[in-house]
Amino acid sequence: MNAYNLIPMVIEQGSRGERAYDIYSLLLKERIIML
Repeated sequence: MNAYNLIPMVIEQGSRGERAYDIYSLLLKERIIML
């Protein structure tokens, strides 16, 4: 089993279509940082 399969994914729908992010990339994009 690959560890990548255990990371939750988020699908964002925008004007240019859908994009899939892993949850950590989405939080970084939204500038939500947890320390």
